[in-house]
Amino acid sequence: MTAVPTTPLVTPADIDAARDLLADVMHPTPMEFSQALSTLAGTQVHLKCENMGRAGSFKIRGAYNRMAGLTEEERARGVVAASAGNHAQGVALAAQLLGIEATVFMPNGASMPKLRATRGYGATVEQVGSTIDDCIERAREVEQETGAVFIPPFDHPAIVAGQGTCGLEILEQVPDVGTILVCLGGGGLLAGIATAVKAVRPDVKVIGVQAEEAAAWPDSLAAGHPVPVAKMTTMADGIAVGRPGDVPFDLVRDLVDGVETVGEDAIARAMLFLLERAKLVVEPAGAAAVAHLMNRSAEAGDEPAFDPDKPVVAVLSGGNIDTLLMLRIIRTGLGIAGRYLQFRVTVADRPGSLSGLLALLAQERANVLEVQHGRTTASLHVHQVQIGVTVETDGQEHSKRVVDCLTEHGYRPVLAD
Repeated sequence: MTAVPTTPLVTPADIDAARDLLADVMHPTPMEFSQALSTLAGTQVHLKCENMGRAGSFKIRGAYNRMAGLTEEERARGVVAASAGNHAQGVALAAQLLGIEATVFMPNGASMPKLRATRGYGATVEQVGSTIDDCIERAREVEQETGAVFIPPFDHPAIVAGQGTCGLEILEQVPDVGTILVCLGGGGLLAGIATAVKAVRPDVKVIGVQAEEAAAWPDSLAAGHPVPVAKMTTMADGIAVGRPGDVPFDLVRDLVDGVETVGEDAIARAMLFLLERAKLVVEPAGAAAVAHLMNRSAEAGDEPAFDPDKPVVAVLSGGNIDTLLMLRIIRTGLGIAGRYLQFRVTVADRPGSLSGLLALLAQERANVLEVQHGRTTASLHVHQVQIGVTVETDGQEHSKRVVDCLTEHGYRPVLAD
């Protein structure tokens, strides 16, 4: 997948023009070297921190580029958009900067921080339905009713060109880059980066990464046209797109070297890794590229997963995450990494039973987080009690040592699912 499209809707010249337009709107986002990920991958790994850009994601690039091209008459009619969060904030900020009225439709259940941020940039926010499709349908209705211009999240040449400016920055910040990993939803960011990069460095591998539970691209590429996915159940709402965009599709098909998928556990593990080792807050969609990198590194064993002579850049597409969701993901990530061990044991209901159990856990240096007593389980005898314990460990090996120690001392720990 490296041939140049015969009639591309987006050209390198379009991306250069978008770069000039955005020069006074945003600075290039940081590029951070990660020693921890480099060790895992067997080559230098750099993180393109779109999560640290204006409005917390790459979306301002495309939204501003599209909206700056509106005529005065179109600007006077205002704009309308549909989004779960990142595109909403990008459109709202661009509208504020350009003096355009914006109405954004967001689904019921959208995170409060994203709702507040979108309103904070001056947009009118209305919540409709439970999915982005519901919001898009309503936005299109308002477009017909009022004449407001619909600003799509990815399916427009100016949007793709704006997102492509991220690719130009990558080439400037890591000139010898060998592989670029990009999260993939509708395809605007991946198509833009691939167009920008391949025009200058056709040897660079550009790989898209989707969430397994919202992976419309593999079937679409196999079919040769966009194919809707039947259902989506991913926490990565930023890339939970039911159908690839028509505009990005040809560019992705012709320029991108591969599309990979990652599971929910891998995304949670990557988010935790970025938080602990890179000190970066990244939303689930933004961690997809790192999740793939970590998966490949784990699968490769002693062999490097990427060319050791050519750096890898993983694009962190956004950092707009609800704090409560972050807490849940941290707990999930710790569990996946084996650092939360949950088990229950049945002991005699007499003084000293709990203290004996806790003494063993202290001996093994397992930090007790929670203890629960249960005396009403039908399987218990009258003089028995069930104790549920959650402990913090250093990882899978430490957890195994704890379980082995309890077993050796006569307990029969039943691990939680």
